[in-house]
Amino acid sequence: MTDPANPDPARSFGGVADSYDRGRPSYPVDAVKWLVGEEPCAVLELGAGTGKLTEVLVGLGHDVFATDPDDAMLDILSGKLPDVRATSGIAEQIPTGDSLYDVVVVGQAFHWFDHAKALAEIGRVLRTDGRLAVVQNERDERIPWVRKLGKLIGKQDGGFDPTSILDDSGSFSAVEAQTFRHWQVVDRHSIQDLVQSRSNIATLEPEAQEQKRREVLAFYDDYGRGMDGMQLPYNCRAWRTQVLPHAQIKHTVEVVETDEEPEPKVPLAKRTDTAVRLPRVITDPENGDDDLLIDFR
Repeated sequence: MTDPANPDPARSFGGVADSYDRGRPSYPVDAVKWLVGEEPCAVLELGAGTGKLTEVLVGLGHDVFATDPDDAMLDILSGKLPDVRATSGIAEQIPTGDSLYDVVVVGQAFHWFDHAKALAEIGRVLRTDGRLAVVQNERDERIPWVRKLGKLIGKQDGGFDPTSILDDSGSFSAVEAQTFRHWQVVDRHSIQDLVQSRSNIATLEPEAQEQKRREVLAFYDDYGRGMDGMQLPYNCRAWRTQVLPHAQIKHTVEVVETDEEPEPKVPLAKRTDTAVRLPRVITDPENGDDDLLIDFR
């Protein structure tokens, strides 16, 4: 149970779902092609949020089953992509059957997972030779004005690398990694949404959130860009790896030897030819020598 006095950052996005959808960047198509492939396949998305990555996957023709712990986020996803199957669920207990997906993809969420439990579940739902794809947008803070923005809105998820976690699990092949550079246009409105969508800010008291919003707005206005906006640079870091056969543990029926008639343990979802539709359940550098001295592109 979440302590109201110490809200869980991983569960803080529902209250700022609209700001998240307006303020967060999408993902470059080339990165998603590299991660998932160009041939249509069955994709399970964990931590789908408001559908930023889902939209790119669907645009490439993939059959996507989207999950997220927060109904408010999924409501926005479903409003934009009504034909995409979307269900509340967590990575540690994926609401679908065994061996159903060619790729499990995670955008901007892998760092929130209980990795031991989540990787076991991911191995379960992947088909033979299935792939895990992890992608993370990070602001390019080598650029001075972007670094200043970062100081205002707080530490980003940058620096996180799942490679050692995946290697140590023993369940996946050697990790391949690529970085794709892209830009997001931010204007006077969307830069406020960007700050409000940050978990470290969304968990502040309302007065502190408003103070931070005013600080970022003043920062934007100091540059005099008006409604023309800025091009906010991102490095989209992508990792892919293949599940190893021994990691594909299936749900089994356990028989207990007693004098009574044994009762099978009921798995979360029996294996079917398609994903199981379940009802939604609400759960809760500093100045360095490598500065890029460019501004708004």
